[in-house]
Amino acid sequence: QVLLAESGGELVQAGGSLRLSCTASGLTFSSYPMAWFRRAPEKEREFVAAITWSGGRTYYADSVKGRFTISRTNAKNTVYLQMNSLKPDDTAVYYCAAGVKPYDSSPPSNRPNMYGYWGQGTQVTVSS
Repeated sequence: QVLLAESGGELVQAGGSLRLSCTASGLTFSSYPMAWFRRAPEKEREFVAAITWSGGRTYYADSVKGRFTISRTNAKNTVYLQMNSLKPDDTAVYYCAAGVKPYDSSPPSNRPNMYGYWGQGTQVTVSS
């Protein structure tokens, strides 16, 4: 059984920073592309960032480019999302996701259907 467990979400003031973590089990983590998505209240799920299985390429939504950084430590089965210069608009539940197939040579994707496994999410609240 594949499990993705997010952590690190909390209440933070605008301009602050947080680092989210997502630890995976039940799959060969090092061979799967990973991504972060988010869902704000009364809004649809939104792509945030993605990283290839090797960690060699990343891709960001325009809304977070330059502020957020996705990374991974395969030895720890963990993907991270470093979030700096947080804004109230970043308030959302953040979900990590693992790709549908290992060793996918495609570029990092912003499409939810390219990810087959999802975590339960962690709440990030940014106060103004």
